[in-house]
Amino acid sequence: MQTHFSNLDESRTKRSRGSASAVATAAAGLGDSVQTGNRGGGSTSTAPPQQQRRLWVKDRSKDWWDRCNHPDFPEEEFKRAFRMSKATFSMICEELDSAVMKKNTMLRDAIPVRQRVAVCIWRLATGEPLRIVSKKFGLGISTCHKLVLEVCSAISKVLMPKFIHWPDEEKMRGIKGEYESISGIPNVGGSMYTTHIPIIAPKTSVGSYFNKRHTERNQKTSYSITVQGVVNPRGVFTDVCIGLPGSMSDDQVLEKSALYQRASMGLLKDVSIVGTCGHPLMDWLLVPYTHQNLTWPQNAFNEKIGEIRGVAKDAFARLKGRWTCLQKRTEVKLQDLPAVLGACCVLHNICEMRNEVMEPELEFDLFDDEMIPDNNSLRSAGAAQARDHIAHNLLHHGLAGTSFL
Repeated sequence: MQTHFSNLDESRTKRSRGSASAVATAAAGLGDSVQTGNRGGGSTSTAPPQQQRRLWVKDRSKDWWDRCNHPDFPEEEFKRAFRMSKATFSMICEELDSAVMKKNTMLRDAIPVRQRVAVCIWRLATGEPLRIVSKKFGLGISTCHKLVLEVCSAISKVLMPKFIHWPDEEKMRGIKGEYESISGIPNVGGSMYTTHIPIIAPKTSVGSYFNKRHTERNQKTSYSITVQGVVNPRGVFTDVCIGLPGSMSDDQVLEKSALYQRASMGLLKDVSIVGTCGHPLMDWLLVPYTHQNLTWPQNAFNEKIGEIRGVAKDAFARLKGRWTCLQKRTEVKLQDLPAVLGACCVLHNICEMRNEVMEPELEFDLFDDEMIPDNNSLRSAGAAQARDHIAHNLLHHGLAGTSFL
């Protein structure tokens, strides 16, 4: 053992001497460099250039997106993935270019605008988890989540004013004419419906977002937020109210909306909006008769107004069918969700305006989730008389159907 430890001490001594020698040699070399520079008459010495720092980036495959982005990629497959044609997608990218574009840095190149927009739209269209989005586009999970929120915010800020707005007088006349040709009811300027979007139970104000109707139907505690929309005869949104808690009835959502404020200020003159059984009857809001033992004129009215209500309900069915993320609870935080829902409404309008036909397999059976208040009394006696007058005219002018007979 003495021999073993002696050999060990000797090896340690040699290593320490070697290290000291290397340090001395390096110091001498550095000194020579400085002295040489001084003898040459230069004011400063030149040290060896340092290597530029490099950022380590995980290598991910972007093959799928590269194929989708190639000009030869089939139009049908692109539309199946992104719910729109290549031309519509390119138009959206051009509109959002200045809002979502980032500059390259010394460490890495910025993600192109088309890829940024594609990440967002594919996520909204499929509702796939972020880990799947990450694999498809060759980006990190956190990067994909950030891109979805950034692009949705840009769509809401940049495109919403262009594609969701109340019609001017000329367009309103055309809307009234189309709705009258559908139903025989004059002065209808829009069809309104309120749907619920499922969410994860929030950490605060849980009771406000509790959805009684969905809980009873699914036998599972459900929470939601609301989307109220008014559509024209083509199913294009002309007004939306997004983000109110799911425990609110349809009439409570209406009273909190900008549409209600517009009507209260007298800005809906000679315009009627068709609502659902969950809305109150008002001077500017037509709703079905809900009491028992309806007369023939009342049945006739309900039949015709049901056709108008169906326009809004079908529009919401296409909204949820096209953007699958709206059908299930999302990973997005509650405070970020209104921007995501707003983006879906804007993209819906763009697709409807550009006649993007939705594939049959995407059709969604919209559950009739009207939140009807306990006491839905009439708000106006004049409105009740006006509705009776419309019902009488429909029947006696041969404009009612025969399903009520």
